[in-house]
Amino acid sequence: MATVQTLIREEVLALSAYQVPDARGLVKLDAMENPYPLPAALAEELGHLLARAPVNRYPDADAKALKAAIRRALPVPGDCDILLGNGSDEIIQLLALAVAKPGAVLASVEPTFVMFRMIATFTGLRHVACSLRSDFTLDVEAVLALLERERPALLFLATPNNPTGNAFARADIERIARAVPGLLVIDEAYYAFGDTSHLDLAGLAPNVLVMRTFSKLGLAGLRLGFLVGPKHWLEQVDKLRLPYNVNVLTQRCATRLLESYDQLAAQAEAIRVERGELERELAEVRGVEVFASEANFLLFRIAGAAAVFDGLVARGVLIKNVSRAHSLLADCLRVTVGTRAENTRFLAALRETVAV
Repeated sequence: MATVQTLIREEVLALSAYQVPDARGLVKLDAMENPYPLPAALAEELGHLLARAPVNRYPDADAKALKAAIRRALPVPGDCDILLGNGSDEIIQLLALAVAKPGAVLASVEPTFVMFRMIATFTGLRHVACSLRSDFTLDVEAVLALLERERPALLFLATPNNPTGNAFARADIERIARAVPGLLVIDEAYYAFGDTSHLDLAGLAPNVLVMRTFSKLGLAGLRLGFLVGPKHWLEQVDKLRLPYNVNVLTQRCATRLLESYDQLAAQAEAIRVERGELERELAEVRGVEVFASEANFLLFRIAGAAAVFDGLVARGVLIKNVSRAHSLLADCLRVTVGTRAENTRFLAALRETVAV
């Protein structure tokens, strides 16, 4: 008779499931969510729109209206296609599945988004990575050496990067794009909070795809990501997409919200302003080293990070303990930029914790 140990792949048995902590009763600053609700008038309009959604029917399998709305809101190169996913996680998995030949390699730099490594394991790819420099910048020579040595089918670069918050230099990414033997996938999940974009590279370079999500822009509950790139690549990846992966409510809601993209962008700008204020005040807390960020969160280092994390939870604030994720992140914590009131409460809880 089959048992878990005999039937399940060894690499799956060795995994730990992605953990989402219970945030009930806490100020939730652990998941890089937009802290602002939709404007009341827009939320009311959406309610009426979604009430008329034909939930008894399957959604448009190609989501044509939603893709058109994305093109109107964002500078997607005209000669590129768009592939939609249930969040960017699904897109990463589709890309990995598409190239998962025996012995194929998925590469990244580290520390970075944990799902690159996890999805490589899910899909049977070998994951390889090289470390960022101590200041979290790209070690371009190390990346080029890895490309030459490992010949990866996929290389993921997240910029701005999670959990470090910094963006990588455009010249470095272009140099890597010219050398990558497979596909370079640029993950721009935090594009709305920085000053750079690589969407144009998806139209200029034959082997570059750009991935984004609307989760950080205030639509996390919709679970909507998208991939931009040349048609001949995306049409192959699309063969692996499960039918109707973007439901009718998400399609209708996102299409309408993208018509009011300026309101979403205004919230992102408000978060950028709050980020600057939070960075300034956080740097004044005794024992804190805070790192510059182009995302909607801040990474900071403080001695005894695990104990500080526990002290914050005890005082009603949940952030992210990343201190064990990578050697470069020793004693590091990550806090999402919240509203002014949430940030003030976090800072007060942090000062109380370090004063003990």
